[in-house]
Amino acid sequence: MNEPSASRMEVFRGYIKKINMRLRRSLPFASGVFAALIILFFYNLLIVKPNQLTLEDVNMSVAIAMASATPAPSYSSLVYQVIQPSLIWIQVEEKHQDARSDFGLGSGVVVDGFGNILTSLHVVDGASVINVTFADGTESEAQLVNSIPEMDIAVLQAIDTPLSVVPAVLGNPNSMQVGDEAFVVGNPYGLYSSMSTGVISGFDRVFRVSGTDLEIPGMIQIDAAVNPGNSGGPLLNRSGHVIGIVTGLINPTDETFFIGIAFAVPINVAVGGMGEPPPY
Repeated sequence: MNEPSASRMEVFRGYIKKINMRLRRSLPFASGVFAALIILFFYNLLIVKPNQLTLEDVNMSVAIAMASATPAPSYSSLVYQVIQPSLIWIQVEEKHQDARSDFGLGSGVVVDGFGNILTSLHVVDGASVINVTFADGTESEAQLVNSIPEMDIAVLQAIDTPLSVVPAVLGNPNSMQVGDEAFVVGNPYGLYSSMSTGVISGFDRVFRVSGTDLEIPGMIQIDAAVNPGNSGGPLLNRSGHVIGIVTGLINPTDETFFIGIAFAVPINVAVGGMGEPPPY
């Protein structure tokens, strides 16, 4: 009866011995896994994780980026940049026999590479001295070389034209419609190179030049502000092309300030004063 018990005990001890041997063999692997876990734990504990972006952070970044973006330039600013190098400031003096002189001013625009200047005839009519100032600051006396009295158009040529002149680009007034943008650049009240904007209000209007019996047909009506000193300056489309020469304004009173209606000679008519056929 004791022998079987002894045999079972031996078998049990054998199992225990095998288990101990397996544990000893797997101890290095278990130790490595444990060490790796320890290292990972301390890494996560000691290394600072970057902050995660929230929706509010994203919205704030987008708002800052949009606020700092440079907006596209307006049409009016582009028009001004195109025409400004071609703009002329005109000053006139009319001398009288009693040694008294009258002075006036107006605007003009260079329309070709020869330096020919288009303006309104009433700006320079009767002047003893005509002085022009180019966009680069060059000043010169000028002469009246041609005119269309029935359209109040004059052509000037400076005695000392700059070596480099920038002629304006002539547009097509026949392509314009009522409601299209209209831009006027000139020297109202001597305020050099001032700009006003509006729309074309009508075509084929008849305008009577103040103080005369002259009636000019076929005029372009605009609501861009025109005041004394604007006469002779360019009327422009949204591309900065000259579509007319500003002639005057309507005011039902005896005052000369703008109340909302002004007129320009179509450029295809005005260039006839240069002895050239209309471009359109």
